[in-house]
Amino acid sequence: MKIIINILIIFTLITGCRNQTDEQQMESMKGRTEKFIGVNTVNEVIDSLLSMNSDSDRFRIERGVNQVADFWRKEDGDINMFREFCLDYFIPAGERLDVFFKKTERNTEVLTGNYTGLALQLREPLELDMGEITPIDLMIGSYNPSSHLLDDFFKNRIAFYQLLNFPFYSLDEKLKSGPEWSRKHWAFARIGDQIVARVPSGVIQSYSDILTLADTYIAEYNIYMHKLTDDSGQRHFPEGLKLISHWGLRDEIKSHYSEKEGVTKQRMVFEVMKRIVTQEIPVQVINHDKFTWNPYTNRIFIANKEEEVKQEKNIRYKYLLDIFQAVRKQDAYYPYYPTALERAFNKDMQIPRDEVEQLFVELLLSSQASEVAKLISTRMGRPLEPFDIWYSGFKPEGSQIDESLLDKRVAKTYPTKDAFESSLPLILMKLGFSREESETICSRITVDPSRGAGHAAGAEMKTEKSHLRTRIGKNGMDYKAYNIAIHEFGHTVEQTLTLYDMDYYSLKGIPNTAFTEALAFAFQKRDLELLGIKSTDPLEKHLMALDIFWSCFEIMGVSLVDIYVWEWLYENPFATADDLKEAVLKISKEVWNSYYAEIFGVKDQAILAIYSHMIAYPLYLSAYPVGHLIDYQIEEYISDKEFAGEVRRIFASGNVTPDLWMKNAVGSGISNKPLLSAVDEALSALTASHDL
Repeated sequence: MKIIINILIIFTLITGCRNQTDEQQMESMKGRTEKFIGVNTVNEVIDSLLSMNSDSDRFRIERGVNQVADFWRKEDGDINMFREFCLDYFIPAGERLDVFFKKTERNTEVLTGNYTGLALQLREPLELDMGEITPIDLMIGSYNPSSHLLDDFFKNRIAFYQLLNFPFYSLDEKLKSGPEWSRKHWAFARIGDQIVARVPSGVIQSYSDILTLADTYIAEYNIYMHKLTDDSGQRHFPEGLKLISHWGLRDEIKSHYSEKEGVTKQRMVFEVMKRIVTQEIPVQVINHDKFTWNPYTNRIFIANKEEEVKQEKNIRYKYLLDIFQAVRKQDAYYPYYPTALERAFNKDMQIPRDEVEQLFVELLLSSQASEVAKLISTRMGRPLEPFDIWYSGFKPEGSQIDESLLDKRVAKTYPTKDAFESSLPLILMKLGFSREESETICSRITVDPSRGAGHAAGAEMKTEKSHLRTRIGKNGMDYKAYNIAIHEFGHTVEQTLTLYDMDYYSLKGIPNTAFTEALAFAFQKRDLELLGIKSTDPLEKHLMALDIFWSCFEIMGVSLVDIYVWEWLYENPFATADDLKEAVLKISKEVWNSYYAEIFGVKDQAILAIYSHMIAYPLYLSAYPVGHLIDYQIEEYISDKEFAGEVRRIFASGNVTPDLWMKNAVGSGISNKPLLSAVDEALSALTASHDL
C-alpha cells in the first residue's frame, strides 16, 4: 500500500496550499479574463487596416483584430499599444504571409517536439517498469515543462502575432467550408487553432499535477487474483496472476468464454468490479497480495484469521472531482470553448456532442441489439448476465484457443522487450508493407516496458521516435499483453505515418483520437493471424461484424455515462466526492436501465462506471465506439484492396474534420448503417448455417 500512501502525501502537499474557496477562485478568474479592449477600438483598428490593405484581406483583418482583442489584457499595454501592434504586424496575403507560415510551422515542431520528449522522459519512472514509485517521481512526473510557454508567447507578443494573422474557424465554419478548402488553406486554419486560450501557467501546472496523480493511481490499481476466494474458500485463479483495473479485469472476463466452467471465474471478476465502482473494495487488497479476499462477502483474511476491512471509500471519485475542478479553472480562459465538454467534442473530437450522442443512442436502441443478445445467449447456453457486455465468443472457428496455450506461445516468441521490438518490421511485412517501408517505419518506433496496461506516445518532431509501452512479465509477454501491444503498435504506426507522410506539419496526425483507435483496432484484430494462427471459417466476416457491433453496444453505453457525469458536474460544480459517487452510480444505473436492462433481464446495474478512463483520461471514452465505426467502414472499403497501401493513402489526409476525412477515405461520413446492415447479414448467415 506504500504507493497509495505516497500518492496521498503528494496530493496533500499540492492541494493543501489552496487558501481560497472555489467561489473566490472563480470570481478572481472572472476578473482576470474580462475583455480590456472595447468594440469601438476594435472597429477603429479594423477600419484603419482596411484603408491600408486590399479588400480581399477583409475577413482576415476583421477576424484577426477581434482575436487579438479577445486575449489582450491591461498588462499587455494600453489601447494605443494595442492599436499600434495591429497596424504594425498585420501581414496581407502573399509571399510575406507564406514565409511567416513556414517559420511558424518549423517553430511549432521544434517546441512541441522537444517539450513532448522532455515530458515523456521525466514521466518514465511513473509509466515504465522501473521499480517503486517515490515522492520525487510523482513530483517530477507531474511537472509540465511547457506550462509557461503560453504565458511567454503572450508576453513576447508571438501569440498576438499569430492571432492577428491566422484566423480561428469554429467547428461549424470548418464543417460548412472545409470541403472546399485547399490543403494550404487547411494548414493555415490549423495554425489558427493553435492559440484558443490564455491559461496561466499555474493553472496548467495544477491540472498537470492532478492528472499525474490520477494516472499513477490507476496505473498502480492491481488486483492479485490468486488471493480471491469464494464462499467455500476455493481459489479459481493461478498463482501470481495480477490484473490491472479495469483493462486486465475486463480482459479476464473475455478470456473465459471458451471454457466450460469459465462463468465461475467471470462472476468472481464481476464482483471485484462492483466493489471497485461502489468503493467498498478493501484498501488492503489493492496492489497488495498479503490478504485473502472474498469479494462476494467483502471479507479479508490472513492465515485464515479475519481482519478488519478498510474500504477505499471515495478515493476513486475524489480524483475525478479534482480533475473536474482543475478543468473548470481553465474554462474562463477559453473564450471559444468555455467548457470541457465543448473542448472535448467541438475542439478535440470535432464532432458536435449531440451528433455523437445520437450516433450512440441509435445503435443502442437498434433492433439488432436484442437479436444479437439472443444469439449470444443461445451460443452460451444460459441467460445473459451483466458482465456479458464483454462477450468475446464471436471468434472464427480455429481461433478459439485456450488462453494458457496462447500465453506459452507468446512468451516463447517474445521473452523480452527487445525480442518484441525486433519483430516489429516482420509484423508490418505480414500486414503487406514492403521490407523497406517496414524497416523505415519501425526505425522510428521504440518499445518500452510499461508499468500499466500499455499505451502509445507519439513523436511530435521528425528527429524523435514514437514510444510503444507494453507489459513484459519476468517470464515473457503473455497473450493479454501481446494483444494490447499489437493495438498500441497500430497507434505508433499511425503516429509515425501521419507525421512523416504529411505535406504540412500543421496537418500532422488525425482528426481525433477515434481515428488512431481505428487503426489500432485493425492491427489488434489480426493478432492471431500475426502469430501464424489463421482462420478458415467461411463465416469469419460475419463473426467480425457481430464482434464489432457488440463492442460498440458495450462501449457506447460507457461513453454516455462519461458524458452525462461531466454534464452533472457542470450542473453541480460544488459537489463533494460523496455526491459525485452517488451521481455516477445513479447515472450508470439510468443508462443501464434505458438500454441494457430489458436485454439482460436485470435492472440497476452500475458496472458501466468501471472504466478507468473516467478517472484519469477526461472525456476520452467516446473515441472508442467512434473508432470502432470508423474501423468497420474502412475494413469494408479495403476488403478487396491491399491493406498497407490503403492505410498509407487513407491516413495521408491528416488533421481535417472527421466527416471530410471519412469521405476522402471511404466516400461517406461516419455512420452506424454499414455495421447495422452487416449485422443483419451476419444473423441471416449464421441462422442459415445453423452456427448458433
